[in-house]
Amino acid sequence: MKKNRIDVITLGCSKNLVDSELLMKQLLANGYTVKHDPDKPEGEIAVINTCGFIGDAKEESINMILEFAEAKKARKLSKLFVMGCLTERYMDELKAEIPEVDNFYGKFNWKMLISDLGKSFKQDIALERSITTPKHYAYLKISEGCNRTCSYCSIPIMTGKHQSRPIEEIEEEVRNLVAVGVKEFQVIAQDLSFYGYDNYKQAKLPELIERIAKIEGVKWIRLHYAYPANFPYDLLRVMRENDNVCKYLDIALQHVSDNMLTKMRRNISKQATYDLMKRIREEVPGIHLRTTLMVGHPGETKKDFEELLQFVNDMRFERMGAFPYSHEDGTYAYDNYKDSISDATKQERMDLLMSAQEKIAFETNEEKIGKTLKVVVDKEESDYYIGRTEYDSPEVDPEVLIKKNKMLNIGEFYNVKITDTQSFDLYGEVI
Repeated sequence: MKKNRIDVITLGCSKNLVDSELLMKQLLANGYTVKHDPDKPEGEIAVINTCGFIGDAKEESINMILEFAEAKKARKLSKLFVMGCLTERYMDELKAEIPEVDNFYGKFNWKMLISDLGKSFKQDIALERSITTPKHYAYLKISEGCNRTCSYCSIPIMTGKHQSRPIEEIEEEVRNLVAVGVKEFQVIAQDLSFYGYDNYKQAKLPELIERIAKIEGVKWIRLHYAYPANFPYDLLRVMRENDNVCKYLDIALQHVSDNMLTKMRRNISKQATYDLMKRIREEVPGIHLRTTLMVGHPGETKKDFEELLQFVNDMRFERMGAFPYSHEDGTYAYDNYKDSISDATKQERMDLLMSAQEKIAFETNEEKIGKTLKVVVDKEESDYYIGRTEYDSPEVDPEVLIKKNKMLNIGEFYNVKITDTQSFDLYGEVI
């Protein structure tokens, strides 16, 4: 047990990671040594930032808390703190079940953790973070919460109503991050499309992205988690007119049949979904679309699924993920529908979607062979440098394996000729 060291463990999404990075900066400023997701926890204090989205994520979070509770019982740990989405939702139950935890915090009151350690929250560095990603890219969270009422989603229960951050505050954070070497920004929110409607009374995402794009040192901006209903179409102009706004959009569609879109409470129709995809591709030629689809939601018929599979083949998404419906307590679906589709059927449908997508992804990659693409280098491995194009977000999208025929610098951009492909990854060499 290393005195004055705090281990911070982050579970769940990149939005949680941003919270951990903000906390870590405050801990460092108060004199602690801090390690993020250490291979071997050695600190005298541990902080676990939890996820509470679906069953598997909740189980992972609870198991991690229990593991550290056992370490505390064995005197390998002096203090244990838990924060995040799971505690926001199940605070009372967790307090009763796991008394070894010194204190629980929700998703928004983690600043109290600093004062509970007998330290002070330093307001002058409130926007600064201890970056855990490679130093050339960072996640940029522009809002919290969600005003949508999708049937299956527990996130609004944990995060509350949508709260857009002020544009000027986000610009200041970007300048701070550029000053410490960040060149690439993954713009994240639960719902990018709603940005601005709460505090500006109009869609402000296009203006925000345009203003960030004008900040010197910002090389790439990539957008995650747009919502299809009431999509801010002026964003497409911003993508076209600004070279540093990546031709990439992560837009979670979930389904396409009118029956399922109604049951899921998505506020959009099948035809409107097709029209939206068509318009995005027409207005931003070459854009790569990432989406997420759900199978097995209550009421999904064989015909609904066949429409979804046809949609995947029609749209040919460059990036796609799928997941089975999870019956989450507190959601509209939990209270109003029976989880009647078997796990086996959910898995079968998911496998069919992903099989179709693998073929599409391979063909998309094949089209890149012989082309020269701008690539950022993320890391060096024994046989290759590993990089990404503007069409690839870290962790979730394909990588470019770059031949080691010359010395490259991590975090720098290079022109790479694509020479070969696998199902998902590309091979190339610097020219």
